[in-house]
Amino acid sequence: RKPSYLFISSLAGADFLASVVFACNFVIFHVFHGVDSQTVFLLKIGSVTMTFTASVGSLLLTAVDRYLCLCYPPTYKALVTRGRALVALCVMWVLSAFISYLPLMGWTCCPRHCSELFPLIPNDYLLGWLLLIATLFAGIIYTYGYVLWKAHQHVASLAEHQDRHVPGIARMRLDVRLAKTLGLVLAVLLICWFPTLTLMGHSLVTTLSDQVKEAFAFCSMLCLVNSMVNPIIYALR
Repeated sequence: RKPSYLFISSLAGADFLASVVFACNFVIFHVFHGVDSQTVFLLKIGSVTMTFTASVGSLLLTAVDRYLCLCYPPTYKALVTRGRALVALCVMWVLSAFISYLPLMGWTCCPRHCSELFPLIPNDYLLGWLLLIATLFAGIIYTYGYVLWKAHQHVASLAEHQDRHVPGIARMRLDVRLAKTLGLVLAVLLICWFPTLTLMGHSLVTTLSDQVKEAFAFCSMLCLVNSMVNPIIYALR
């Protein structure tokens, strides 16, 4: 019932849906060689986009929740209630769905320039989505960086008022434990997403060879790896 677990549950749900939708589309297209109508194709690609966008959005909400918990502990329970957490999650999911299904609602590449990686998807839409994801990532990195800085300040302040040689203080240091967790979270996030986002951005400015397109298909699988380990990292750490 705690808000923190609601955000982690949203993350796990988004990652699970991303994996299911991505895997089903992959099998239908590459194994059974299914051919979809324009509407069905846009519905499928919109579903993949929505789940991945909601996954990153859940990461940001989780980061903000950790920020409020560690920086404003006396008022945290009043700031982050179950109702407010549910409202924030609903808004995030609705916005993710709306943005992801814009091509299905008519924002296609005719007469605009089509993306080389995604048929029927215009380059200007792809650019807008990339900027959105980059903004979410920047928010996640900034929030966690600020949390780590505040934790380090807190530990330094405590060290000035008590004996530094108290047994077990090294094991209890909040900034060290946070550094390990946040370093793991950000490393996995960047490793899994950076190749895919880089190739998407590269496709906007130049013509891609068949080898690069094949590389993009494999890099996209890294996003599934991120979806697999995200809930594990947040739940255990």
